[in-house]
Amino acid sequence: MDFDYFLTQLSKLKELPLGGIDSQFKMAPELRKGFSLENIQDKNPKESAVLSMFYPDNNHNTKLVLMLRSNYKGVHASQISFPGGKKEKADSNLLHTALRETEEEIGVLKSDITIIRELTKTYIPPSNFWVHPYLAFVKETPVFTPNYEVEKIIEVLLSDLTDDKSLSCENLTTSYMENIDVPCFKLNNYVVWGATAMILSEIKDLIKLV
Repeated sequence: MDFDYFLTQLSKLKELPLGGIDSQFKMAPELRKGFSLENIQDKNPKESAVLSMFYPDNNHNTKLVLMLRSNYKGVHASQISFPGGKKEKADSNLLHTALRETEEEIGVLKSDITIIRELTKTYIPPSNFWVHPYLAFVKETPVFTPNYEVEKIIEVLLSDLTDDKSLSCENLTTSYMENIDVPCFKLNNYVVWGATAMILSEIKDLIKLV
C-alpha cells in the first residue's frame, strides 16, 4: 500500500469498528482460547503496552515494524514482538508506556509518533500480562537504533500482512507448551505467533475494511 494512500485512510481507521476477540482468536493457540475474562481477572494480570507503528520506506511503501527479541532469561526471549513492555511507576498511562518503550527499544522519538487509536487488549498467559496495543504512524522513514533488548529489526510490508498467503500453522514447543499446532503469520521468513499474531490479526481485519 502506498503511504500517501494510507494517510488518506486515517479517518476511517479511527472510526471503523474493531474486530476484537473474534479477530484475535483467528490467530490464537487453542491453549489461549481456554482463558475466560473471569479467569484472567482472577490472576490479577500486570499491565503492559505495545506500539504497532506504520511508516514509509524509501519507495514510499507502507511498512510496520516488528522486532526479534534478544536471547535472555524470560518466557518471551528470542520471539517476534512489537516494541513495548510493562508499565512502570513513572508512566502516566499505558500510552506513555508504549511510546517510552518504543523510543528505548528501537530509537524512534516519542515526538515523531502520531497515535491513530488503541486496539483491543490481549492477554498473555505465560507472563500474565494484559497487553494494550496502540496503532500509530510516523511520516518519515525512521532510522532505527535498537538497544540491547533487540536482536533484529523486522520491517514488514503492510501488503504482506494483509495477504492471506502469509497465513500458516506451525507445530511448536516452548517453555510452556509442547508439540502444539499454532496459527501464525510467515513474514520476512519469520514465524510470528502468540499475542503478536493475535494483535496483527486485528490490525489486518481493520486495514481490510478501508
